[in-house]
Amino acid sequence: MQKTSSRLLALLSLLQMRRGWSGEDLAERLDVTPRTVRRDIDRLRELGYPITAFKGPAGGYRLDAGGQLPPLLFDDGQAVALAVALQTAATGTTIAEDAAGALTMIRQVMPSRLRHRIDMLRITAVHPPENGGDASQVDTQVFTDLSSAIHAREELRFDYAQDRTAATEQQRRRVQPHHLVTWRRRWYLLAWDLDRDDWRTFRVDRIHPRTPTGPRFTPRELPGGDVPAFITSRFRGSDGTTTDWPCQGEVVLDLPATAVAPFTQDGIVEELGPDRCRLALGSWSWTGLAATIGRFDADIEVIGPPELNDAFARLAIRYANAARTTTPS
Repeated sequence: MQKTSSRLLALLSLLQMRRGWSGEDLAERLDVTPRTVRRDIDRLRELGYPITAFKGPAGGYRLDAGGQLPPLLFDDGQAVALAVALQTAATGTTIAEDAAGALTMIRQVMPSRLRHRIDMLRITAVHPPENGGDASQVDTQVFTDLSSAIHAREELRFDYAQDRTAATEQQRRRVQPHHLVTWRRRWYLLAWDLDRDDWRTFRVDRIHPRTPTGPRFTPRELPGGDVPAFITSRFRGSDGTTTDWPCQGEVVLDLPATAVAPFTQDGIVEELGPDRCRLALGSWSWTGLAATIGRFDADIEVIGPPELNDAFARLAIRYANAARTTTPS
């Protein structure tokens, strides 16, 4: 029984590592027969794991998303990275309590060697004051509601406070939401204001959505067709000085916008989906810009310009050469 249980855990770990596995590959990795793999897959399904079989030359399996979050397996490095992220990624939102609870649960089931490493990491995210104030605190539910309306292309109705301290001065707004972006550690909704017949930006921490949402709409063309350029032109000179970086580029990262925004300073982050975002950032050199973007542990798609592509290519060669270099003991 112990051998079967250990094999199930090993199988689950493999399924979490990549999108799909052939039955023969799984059997080879586990040193069992394909028939045993099929039986173990059935056992995992009985435990609630949404494992789908797909057709192909050899057939295969993948772990899909389900209605509930099943138990997950992490290696040592992933567990430590998750704990660090839980200590830092909640900055600027109201999920700090949930993050602390999740960190406590993870720590309880960690081996003693990992708990010691986590206990040595006492991280406090400190951000410099900006224009005399701190980053806006965004309610998680508001952020989720806005994101859902954007992706569903549904009109929004909400109360908007021109000043966070003036609750009595809220205005009723009716908009077509287009983008969620972050600028200088503050989240904004970029939308077409139906009553003012113009594009507007709204501080997300001042929005109080009303339900239900309105009818669906066909998205309008943003002036210039570029979100970072539009946001920069709107805010330039209105909320402090803006650095005209000599090297400015755009990429798509396979990370949630909320995980990228706290670490971009004056960059612009646009949400593209639950696990993807568009980042516009500047630097004094193309190599420096590529290195800064490369610190995010995620796949990168370069939007432009070509100089940024060239900088990534140079760094790739440089890092590959460094990886081949051996230092005598």
